[in-house]
Amino acid sequence: MGDAETGGGSVVSDEMNETSDPEGMGDADREDSIGRRRLPSAAVVVVGLAFLGVVAGGLFWLFQDELSHPFGDARACEGSDSTLTGKISLGGVPIPADATDVHYITQDGFAEVSFLSDQMPDYLHRAGLVPEGEPLFDENYGSAYAWGEGGHEMPDGLCGPALKGPVWSYHGRGPGTGASILIERTPAGTTLRAPARVIASFDFGE
Repeated sequence: MGDAETGGGSVVSDEMNETSDPEGMGDADREDSIGRRRLPSAAVVVVGLAFLGVVAGGLFWLFQDELSHPFGDARACEGSDSTLTGKISLGGVPIPADATDVHYITQDGFAEVSFLSDQMPDYLHRAGLVPEGEPLFDENYGSAYAWGEGGHEMPDGLCGPALKGPVWSYHGRGPGTGASILIERTPAGTTLRAPARVIASFDFGE
C-alpha cells in the first residue's frame, strides 16, 4: 500500500510539474506568443511611415514652385541664367499693368517674356513700337508673322502657354529700340485678340 501510494503520489506530482513548468510549453507555442506580442510594434511602424509620407508630400506641394523654378521665381523657366526682378520692362517701359500668366527665359543678357494682356494697343504706343495716331497694322511698324491661323509655336526654352496664330510682329523703335513683340491677332487680321498672348524679346544687359 505504501509503495502504491508513493508511486501514485509521484505520478500526480510529475503531472503537476509538467503543467506548471513553463519549459513544458512547445517551441511553436512560444513563437506564436512572441509573434502576437510583436504585431502592435509593426503596426506602429507602418502608421509612422504613412504619416511621414503624408507630411513629405504636403511639403513638396507647398514648395513645388520654389523647387521647380530657377531663383525661386515662378515666372522663370528652366534654363534661365539671370532673374528679372520686380516689374519686367522693355526699353524702360514696364509691361502692361494687367499682364498675367507671365513666364520668361534669360540667356546671356537676352530675355524672352510671355504674358497675357488686354492693354496691348496702348502699350504698343507707350513703348514706341507704333507712333500715336498710327494704325496698329501699319506695315511700316510691323508685319504678319509666319504662323498661320491655329498655328502654335514657342521659342526654345520659353515655358507657359503657346502663342496661337495668326500673329503680328512689331519691331523696336523709339524708347523700345532693340525690343520686338509678337502678338496674337484675330483671324480676320484687323484687330488684336482681347486679351492677347504676347511674346516680347529684348536685351536687358547684366
